[in-house]
Amino acid sequence: MRDKRYIEESFPVKEVSEISAREKNIRHGHISTLHIWWARRPLASSRATSYAALIPAPETTEEWEKKRQFIIELSKWENSLNYRIIEKARKDILEANGGKSPRVLDCFAGGGSIPLEALRLGCETHAVEYNPVAVLILKCTLEYPQKYGKPKDTKNEWGLNTQTKNPLLEDVKKWGEWVLEEAKKEIGKFYPADEDGSIPVGYIWARTIPCQNPACMAEIPLMRQFWLAKKNNKKVALYPYVDGKEVKFKIVGDGYEKMPEGFDPSKGTVSRAIATCPVCGYTVDDKTTRKLFQEGKAGERMVAVVLHKPGTTGKRYRLATKKDLEVFREAEKYMEEKRQKLMDEWGIDPVPD
Repeated sequence: MRDKRYIEESFPVKEVSEISAREKNIRHGHISTLHIWWARRPLASSRATSYAALIPAPETTEEWEKKRQFIIELSKWENSLNYRIIEKARKDILEANGGKSPRVLDCFAGGGSIPLEALRLGCETHAVEYNPVAVLILKCTLEYPQKYGKPKDTKNEWGLNTQTKNPLLEDVKKWGEWVLEEAKKEIGKFYPADEDGSIPVGYIWARTIPCQNPACMAEIPLMRQFWLAKKNNKKVALYPYVDGKEVKFKIVGDGYEKMPEGFDPSKGTVSRAIATCPVCGYTVDDKTTRKLFQEGKAGERMVAVVLHKPGTTGKRYRLATKKDLEVFREAEKYMEEKRQKLMDEWGIDPVPD
């Protein structure tokens, strides 16, 4: 292999960056839908950079352009399971490394994007992490699917093959449903269904500060924007309005009250810690806003509830009620009791600072 690798000489940064940005909207089949990890590297850029780092820099302009176009195609989500493209990438890497699979080490593997893509490209992959959560994520992403995820034929009572099952998939379903049922037994009471059967799946809160205009002193809900849903086929927002010296909300948009003319949900009450009072228009500067938080004068307010009705698709929204807040307080009390119990048993706080 030549000393210079493709990535040392050139790389289609613009194209791969655009593809990586679009990856955030993929909700099916992506590892980000299985678990959350901070600073996750996109699979697209991880796959493209791994490939570009393992092949030599071409000698001709024509070959440069061919490799460049191939890297762009390789980075696309729809090609992550494209047999023809992945096999070509594997072949190129093998040829560049004397017919042997190169060893790839990620010393700070985190959510596993780079090791996963190196594995997909046929490399002998090693990942290092000291965070136990990351280690479990890496095992579930890189190790367990290969170890336990090979489909097996199952037999019926007469010894005949009936269907092929993936044992790992079946176990994940089985124990996932068990965890869900156990969670429902213990904390289901904190998610009471509405009259139509819709269940709360999220609560939207706003931090608050008092207006610093002595003649006003209204509670300012700090919200950078008011969108609840912003899709091409569904636009829903919270609309703030003033009632006396109180800021109240309506839900407006598709499926709700018509969105008021001239209302821009993208413009909230706070930007870069500079807050504007919807009641009197007074502006609270960033230093004062931070000082109010530091002095413990900031508050919080439950504004809206996100709902899902079993058997239907999509989400609905409604304003938070006094009952919602009461349920939250009950859940808060229950969690503190559980926390104290675990502290007594373990000798350490289960909720880190």
